Amino acid sequence: MSSTVSVIGTAVLTVLLAGYFAQKYGLPPPPPKIAGIDLGTTFSSIGIYQAVTGVTEIVADARGKLSIPSVIAFLANGTILIGTAAVEQQERNPLRTIYDTKRKITPEEVGGIIIDYLRKAAEKKYRVPIKQAVISVPAEFDQTQRNATGLAVEKAGMEVRRVISEPTAAALAYGLHKKKGVDYILVVDLGGGTLDVSLLWLQGGIFVTLAMAGNNRLGGQDFNNRVQMHLIEKISQSFGSRLEDKEDIQQLRMAIETAKIQLTTFPSTDIDLNLRSMGRFRYRLTRAEFELLNEDLFESIVDPIEAALADADIGPGDVDEIVLVGGSTRIPRVRRVVGSYFGKAANHGIDPELAVVTGASVQAGVIGGGWPLQVAAMELPAQRRKHHVYTRTKKVNLPSDAPTA
Repeated sequence: MSSTVSVIGTAVLTVLLAGYFAQKYGLPPPPPKIAGIDLGTTFSSIGIYQAVTGVTEIVADARGKLSIPSVIAFLANGTILIGTAAVEQQERNPLRTIYDTKRKITPEEVGGIIIDYLRKAAEKKYRVPIKQAVISVPAEFDQTQRNATGLAVEKAGMEVRRVISEPTAAALAYGLHKKKGVDYILVVDLGGGTLDVSLLWLQGGIFVTLAMAGNNRLGGQDFNNRVQMHLIEKISQSFGSRLEDKEDIQQLRMAIETAKIQLTTFPSTDIDLNLRSMGRFRYRLTRAEFELLNEDLFESIVDPIEAALADADIGPGDVDEIVLVGGSTRIPRVRRVVGSYFGKAANHGIDPELAVVTGASVQAGVIGGGWPLQVAAMELPAQRRKHHVYTRTKKVNLPSDAPTA
């Protein structure tokens, strides 16, 4: 027994000394061994924990995208397009384009292709093979679903070192496992297609999922759809006919997505389209109008939060930390709704679209022995079922004289 303890002590001392001398004398960090991967419903990304500096770097693809659409397309000539390239040709090639992978098909069928794409981007950047991964999954995934996600990693030629739930990864990204006085953490994950709420209980560095709730029919795309319906009506009024050209509709969708992003920073934005089937259409969309179009959807964000707290039998005042995850939590109204409910601001200093991959990468760095030495957080698999809450929609009436540019 004493010899075993001695060996372990020597190994720990070696790691500490290596880290000390590397930082003191500027030695190059060891090459990355393990990547953190977020295989999301709508977007996916990969990150590497940098030894010595302790910085997590999210790897961009060839187009400079830190987060790629979880979309693939199969062309007639056998070419496979992944990410943004697949999205751009979606309207022209709908039958050969696969998106929303967790809903449409099993993760292992398409996930492996997306993960392989991300892995190659990381290998190109660091010029070393990266054959291991920590991958995140939704909190409600059971062991069978976790195994299926692991199989997707294996299809990409990688070994799964750990499967971590997305809420736990987000909490790790903010270092909440090291923060004193934190017992209850609520993670609100509002992405492109779904809203997921998870209540975590943190004790002694161990994360326990106390409750899960969500709305699988609420996400950023639903906000876009409201704007799209509104603008199609405006186009019909301007040109006297309804917009039906597929390429024009795709152009409109992309413009709406850009406008939504602009409205997270500016009070208004101009949409300027050259519609092949109709002509030029210009419209000024304000943040106030965007919020009015989606008023009931924003209000419904609170429903799964209330359901999760009720399932755990605690109140809003018992929650110590709130974490916002998912690109749609950039929307100012979303942050106001959540902050108003709890009476305090949520954590959103990390890009919400990259919080999960950041946490997964931190865990990967710990497992890979990255410096400075950290203690890996642990989690217990969720034993509770997810509480599904569905959107209560209502008709939104806007003034007939809404502004056009």
